[in-house]
Amino acid sequence: METSAIGPVGRVHGFETRVFSTAVAYPSDMDRDAAVDRAEALVEAVATERMPVPVREIWVYGDIALGVDPVDRLDVYLTKDVLLEDDSDLDAADAPDPDAIEAEHGIEGIGSTVRADWAAEHPDYLRANPNGYAAPERCLAAHLLGDDEPIHLEVCNTGFEDNVTQRLRGAVARDAYEQLLDPRGVCLWVDGVRSETAFEKLRESALPFPTLSDALEQLGLEDEEAERAAKSVHAWRDEQEGVTVRGDVV
Repeated sequence: METSAIGPVGRVHGFETRVFSTAVAYPSDMDRDAAVDRAEALVEAVATERMPVPVREIWVYGDIALGVDPVDRLDVYLTKDVLLEDDSDLDAADAPDPDAIEAEHGIEGIGSTVRADWAAEHPDYLRANPNGYAAPERCLAAHLLGDDEPIHLEVCNTGFEDNVTQRLRGAVARDAYEQLLDPRGVCLWVDGVRSETAFEKLRESALPFPTLSDALEQLGLEDEEAERAAKSVHAWRDEQEGVTVRGDVV
């Protein structure tokens, strides 16, 4: 598995919020080695721990892909599966009771939106959307990220490259360029297989990415529009603090 540069972008169906899990304090940025170590730790966690939903891909993008040091914010993209059928073992004698978990925590969707056995094991990481249903992206952020880490987490049911294209189309249609995905991404892990080269290239700042505006031009934007879009993305990122998460369903 190799790293990938500019991929396909478009419409946003998700929302953005801040998610807090622990009470640990983190610096407002990370030196490059620390950022790569943090990305490596996220891959290890997803690969070895039970997640609220199945995760298929892990990408990083933005500053960490560009060789910036320090890294102001670590941008992470997870591709998840929609939980059509819970794979928790609900027939075992000590199996969790989804209805009981929902009643205890006041959150619906246990066993249908997030795994019941994960919810039983990690009730402190349960997070709901405004409608009271378990929100996979918020649960993932609570499980994987510490309070106030300078990390932005994108979670979607489609891959990074396809979503780059779709989000760009949507951002252009609504003149909401801050909602597009920076297409300069690096694939770290896919379906249980870790990239053999990605972490080495990230540590060596060996990835030849263009500027954001040039990357957006390569995706079809005109010069002036690409510059305006890039400025909107940078301005939005500068306003963010601590952990942020956005869920996107395509």
